[in-house]
Amino acid sequence: MKKPSLTEACQCSSLTCDGAMGTQLIQLGMQLDECGMLWNAERPDDIKSVHQAYRSAGCRLITTNSFGGSRSMLERHGLGGKVAEWNRRAAQLAGEVAGPDGWVIGDVGPFGDFLEPLGDTTPEELEAIFREQISALVEGGADAILVETMSDPAELCVGIQAARSVTELPVIATYAFQKSAGEYRTMMGTKVAAAITAAYDAGASIAGANCGTDLSLADYLELAKEIVAAADGRPTILQPNAGAPRQVGAEVHYDATPADMAELTSQLRALGISIVGGCCGTSPAHLAAMAKV
Repeated sequence: MKKPSLTEACQCSSLTCDGAMGTQLIQLGMQLDECGMLWNAERPDDIKSVHQAYRSAGCRLITTNSFGGSRSMLERHGLGGKVAEWNRRAAQLAGEVAGPDGWVIGDVGPFGDFLEPLGDTTPEELEAIFREQISALVEGGADAILVETMSDPAELCVGIQAARSVTELPVIATYAFQKSAGEYRTMMGTKVAAAITAAYDAGASIAGANCGTDLSLADYLELAKEIVAAADGRPTILQPNAGAPRQVGAEVHYDATPADMAELTSQLRALGISIVGGCCGTSPAHLAAMAKV
């Protein structure tokens, strides 16, 4: 029996996406200034171990280790020539774990600069950057493309357009929000309703948020209400951090427990969020508790 598309699955059941990759790789020894994409080539078993931990926790959406996999980001490490190879490998590694009833989510993060007029990059140049990465993720076996952690709706929309130009796979689009003067906005100042509407208008299949600047679990719940309202019945996703980060010496701590995240998941499902996952600070233990909900 053929596996349904992710958008089809969202219409008939709730789904759990996985949690933080960077947090897990740091625990395995990755340095903060290290290129995480390098691990797809040099430490593939460690990447698969993280994927497997989330899959075993009950996550059916397995996200590729490719957040910083665009040419513009890899060139910061002198590795721009590895875009195609390492993104294909990222999707293949996730696919080896996702299984027949899981989905490989091809991860595309911010390109690391600003579009004109704040920066020097044109929309056409950015679309080419995203298209190169997305093409490789599709070649590697991705079941959907995730354009995530975006602050500028214009950048996010270019990412969606790039995906649509190379594949008919579902496109998930998520922003990072912060709270300012009692309102949730992106770093560029865009309110939730406008940001989410822009994503769907650009062709996103599923839209929502991941991450957030100093947001509490209560903040994520309020943010979810605005996302669901803006989605107007269309599929949504929320991947909160494990609470607001707290600096302890040289380390960053996230205090939300698995039980806390499970309670939040119950509330998010009651609101109608289609896909729930985790972001910074979440672990397989958090996601196991969330998946049970």
